[in-house]
Amino acid sequence: MNITPGPLLGKIETPADLRNLSKEQLHEVSEELRQFIIDVVSVHGGHFAASLGVVELTVAMHYVFNTPYDQLVWDVGHQAYGHKILTGRRDVFHTNRKYHGISGFPKREESEYDTFGVGHSSTSISAALGMAMASKYKGETDRQHIAVIGDGAMTAGMAFEALNHAGVANANVLIILNDNCMSIDPNVGALKEYLTDITTSPTYNKLRDDVWNLLGKLPVGKRFTRDMASKLEAGLKGVVSSSSNLFESLKLRYFGPIDGHNIVKLVDTLQDLKDIPGPKLLHIVTTKGKGYALAEKDQTTWHAPGLFDKITGEIFKKQPEKPQPPKYQDVFGHTIIELAEMNKNIMGITPAMPSGSSLKFMMEKMPDRAFDVGICEQHAVTLSAGLATQGMRVFCNIYSSFFQRAYDQALHDVAIQKLPVTFCLDRAGLVGEDGPTHHGAYDIAYMRCVPNVIISSPMNEEELRNLMYTSQLAEQQYPFIIRYPRGQGVMPDWKQPFREIKIGTGRKVRSGKDIAILSLGHPGNFVTEACKELMADGLQPAHYDMRFVKPLDEAMLHEIFSQFDKIVTVEDAAVTGGFGSAILEFMAAHGYKADVRMLGIPDRIVEHGKPEELHRECGYDAAGIAAAARAMLKEKITVTA
Repeated sequence: MNITPGPLLGKIETPADLRNLSKEQLHEVSEELRQFIIDVVSVHGGHFAASLGVVELTVAMHYVFNTPYDQLVWDVGHQAYGHKILTGRRDVFHTNRKYHGISGFPKREESEYDTFGVGHSSTSISAALGMAMASKYKGETDRQHIAVIGDGAMTAGMAFEALNHAGVANANVLIILNDNCMSIDPNVGALKEYLTDITTSPTYNKLRDDVWNLLGKLPVGKRFTRDMASKLEAGLKGVVSSSSNLFESLKLRYFGPIDGHNIVKLVDTLQDLKDIPGPKLLHIVTTKGKGYALAEKDQTTWHAPGLFDKITGEIFKKQPEKPQPPKYQDVFGHTIIELAEMNKNIMGITPAMPSGSSLKFMMEKMPDRAFDVGICEQHAVTLSAGLATQGMRVFCNIYSSFFQRAYDQALHDVAIQKLPVTFCLDRAGLVGEDGPTHHGAYDIAYMRCVPNVIISSPMNEEELRNLMYTSQLAEQQYPFIIRYPRGQGVMPDWKQPFREIKIGTGRKVRSGKDIAILSLGHPGNFVTEACKELMADGLQPAHYDMRFVKPLDEAMLHEIFSQFDKIVTVEDAAVTGGFGSAILEFMAAHGYKADVRMLGIPDRIVEHGKPEELHRECGYDAAGIAAAARAMLKEKITVTA
């Protein structure tokens, strides 16, 4: 489907073209940009509401600042679609998040306008400050550095660390705080209340506007007016709204709050701030989903709704002909409630992903036992550790890719102290269209070397339930990791009675004599399909669902290596240091000799695409597993002949 941009947007190939327009034309550019995003995302999919909320800001920044010389850093990047469209990628925007298409996030390899690659939150201030300090050192006094960060991302400790440094670094950095009370789900915590206090203080806002209006009419120079206004405004902040002194106490000059959808006000304000050196913060108030009524009303659903009818708002979902298996996330969400009803000490923690992880079900039913702590993975882990010291059995649900951000806490605060926290690592493996910043590739490799930790992965929903059940039993007193993929499982009839799984035990899925295929987690289902292909060729593969990578089922492995000299390992994780590596270590430690082929995520960055496309690319979909087995057996037959 060919989507045509509006007449002004259609002529903008780079921000230089935008800057040739008059200020009066920017409102129309914003409307065309917003409509283009709606048109393309409705047909091709992607993140949605976040970019609509910053359309005016995006236009204003590229209009005022000399990008790419002036360096613009986005936080997370969900909101950077307008930025991509204005910076030379309008005509390929329909390939956004598609296999071999452009990335859904800013990416340095993709454009010189993408000054910093992002995907995880709260990095923009640190990155922009680093750029500003480098420019200061090189004598580039005319260069601007702008970090755009949302109030959700501002909750993370890293953002506060960067603010603390920015205030004393004396570098030319502008921090734009995009305040919309949302990340993916509604924001939580004291910072949200603090920002609300600033934006809803009618006395302060009226006095501030009166002062600016008055000084604008005085016959004095622009610089004197601005300095005078700043001093008066600072006085007003101290008297009327003490809350707003948080940023100024960190030695950041604070401006705002202003309407983030008033394009003329934004342009005028940014023009003024260009002339003010040093660290400063502009607080703007926006609406996530602005310009699309349904997205404004339900911002969580419309964060990334999939394909939809832009006129009716109907989100297209294929109606299955028969009952479908649930998502692993929903199995977790319903199972933790069942377990919590059985065990009064169970609690749930998630860092800002209650909807994505499905902990929202427990938060609704048991609000005193399930908590969203904001985008604070480190805090989430150590909070869980603190709860565990008091006898609580905590299920800490974190996306695998985000768990990396709390590695020290998992090691120092949980593993060393042998605290029985259950880490449910959602989105483990290749997650699809979000790409390399979100792939859960490394958790096995970086946690397998940590003592006292149990690492497991279910092949199906029933195993997920049983691993969760096992992890909270009183006799289980170690950190327990359960990793599972994004999306749909394989069992429509998944709600089976709980059964304890002996820690460190696997199961034989099928017997065979020609080759042994060892799987960990959901890819075991790919192995099942591969075995059917191999059997159709007259081969007899054996399949073992290992379930645990730490501790390994050594009894089963002794059996396997005693019977087979051809072995394939399959995992939805990095093969370097992963499950396959653990099998090789066992083989070496016990003096076995076998031909072992490891299938999984290779030692390179895997880009974005649908999960099935990426599994095929990496060679561990059903066809890839069958091909690897055939190749090994062909080698065996050739050698024998």
